[in-house]
Amino acid sequence: MATAAHEMTPEDALADGSAEAVVVRFAGDSGDGMQLTGGQFTLSTALAGNDLATFPDFPAEIRAPQGTLFGVSAFQINFGSSEINTAGDEPDVLIAMNPAALKTNVDALKTGGLIIADEGEFNDRNLAKAKYETSPLTDGSLAKWQLLSFNISQLTLESVKEFGLGNKEALRCKNMWTLGLALWMFDRDRQPIIDWLKAKFAKSPVLADANIAALNAGHAYGETAELSGPLKQYHVAAAPAEAGLYRTVTGAESISLGLVAGAQLAGLSMFFGGYPITPASAILHHLSRLKEFGVTTFQAEDEIAAVASAIGASYAGQLGITSSSGPGIALKGEAIGLAIMTELPLVIINSQRGGPSTGLPTKTEQSDLYQAVYGRNGDAPLPVLAACSPADAFECAIEAVRIAVQYMTPVMLLTDGYIANAAEPWKVPDMNTYEPFPVQFLEEPQEGGFKPYGRDAKLARPWVKPGTPGLLHRIGGIEKAIDTGHIDYSPDTHQAMTAIRRDKVLGVANSIPDQDVCLGAPGGKLAVVGWGSTFGPIHQAVRRARAKGHDVSHIHIRHIWPMPKNMGDLLKGYDRVLVPEMNTGQLKTVLRDQYLVDAKPLNKVSGQPFRIAEIEAAIEEQLA
Repeated sequence: MATAAHEMTPEDALADGSAEAVVVRFAGDSGDGMQLTGGQFTLSTALAGNDLATFPDFPAEIRAPQGTLFGVSAFQINFGSSEINTAGDEPDVLIAMNPAALKTNVDALKTGGLIIADEGEFNDRNLAKAKYETSPLTDGSLAKWQLLSFNISQLTLESVKEFGLGNKEALRCKNMWTLGLALWMFDRDRQPIIDWLKAKFAKSPVLADANIAALNAGHAYGETAELSGPLKQYHVAAAPAEAGLYRTVTGAESISLGLVAGAQLAGLSMFFGGYPITPASAILHHLSRLKEFGVTTFQAEDEIAAVASAIGASYAGQLGITSSSGPGIALKGEAIGLAIMTELPLVIINSQRGGPSTGLPTKTEQSDLYQAVYGRNGDAPLPVLAACSPADAFECAIEAVRIAVQYMTPVMLLTDGYIANAAEPWKVPDMNTYEPFPVQFLEEPQEGGFKPYGRDAKLARPWVKPGTPGLLHRIGGIEKAIDTGHIDYSPDTHQAMTAIRRDKVLGVANSIPDQDVCLGAPGGKLAVVGWGSTFGPIHQAVRRARAKGHDVSHIHIRHIWPMPKNMGDLLKGYDRVLVPEMNTGQLKTVLRDQYLVDAKPLNKVSGQPFRIAEIEAAIEEQLA
């Protein structure tokens, strides 16, 4: 839903100390704790009842040289009193902890927006690292923004002086001082953060007390500084919400919970085989804490071992899950083909990042769609789904499990770095409202004899636990005979079995809903078609365009392969089709191939999500 703060100038939105939505970006050195600061500010914002969306943005280097441009870490949050779909186009407030953070982020700030800078870090050495010839705090180069600079470093040192910390250790409290000021600026309660600090440093009470003192000092500075001009307290009212239990979730948390829920609905124990890779590692971390739900986690020695272990678990009668990002999915490719050939259920999570090869390890992209739909040797189809937001990942994970066990097939669920790391409020669902899909293992031979590759109405073969009396059968990667599963790589058998595996996957379309129109009408001048994390900016852009009277609609695709059965007819009802995606045009190619529609691409591969304004401009161009 479009918010007033996005439609006004920053001066209008913030001038009277209240706003319907505000975008704040924390930026500093990768050792300054910006992700932690942003995460705790997100917690306080959620507890205040605001709707929100976040965008953590951090460097690929484990620890880049301090103060350098490529070592900047940032965390952006958009929060408001009405529905929030994106992390915001342009920040209203930029909190810059050093010159490099200012230089890499200030051009994103709205004209008239507020810069809060730690002038204690703007010394000659740090200015040189950030390639500033003169200090931007004094040379007038920041004139189009409001500037507020003070020595946060010195104020932090003074606030923790009584605790006897060394200078380096004391300065690590600087992020808490900054958080305290931000909590004051936006009228947030400090107590949840204080409670969190006490728990985090339970074994080091001095560190807990020092960080709490810094937090309180930053808050007190806002209360007592009595500065005229930009430093004031803003109030953002709570967003209306349905009654229920809410929590914030990242995409990685949401997927983990969804996988567990899916396994419970299927009546299965779950085995997760994974190998650490950015940004997918967090799924392994979250699942490892859910053992009480019948979850076994295994950190393998490499990607191939991870997927092979998950396939082994599925063969043994558990739900096999594996997860990675693009490079790891490439390594898993042969084993995924084995799961397709053996027709075993397997859920594969691909948290996409910039590529190819190592590419942009910590930046977001949608460039693995070809890999998901086409990227295996031989004709090896599998169903592909894509989540559109952190909260949506829960539903998509359940759907991936359902398809995998009902159709006896691997399923790939696509997210990306933005969804995996970003957070948003999530209404915890009542699991009693979900329809179970319990698995029925074959436990005795069917009438007429055991047929390990016999088929049900969905073309799924029976699932047999090894060691079941009378149900001994062959399994492996070489071609199998129809029904019997005996090794048979004759031409006719391979032709028939390839067609069966294809038709089984295409048959998934019989159990998914028709494609709907998210916003607008089923037919008209222009459809903007998206998938994955482009949902938020597309939805906002289409909403704005429709408010101007444009005939434009938004279609968002969850089931990438196979697509809903009505997709072709739906797309042909529009004069034009625009496909924004964070790649060089992959969904566009699939739509052209499948439906012969003249879909036009809008592509971005910068490692950053789409801005609403970029899609809005493309809509105007298409309708011109």
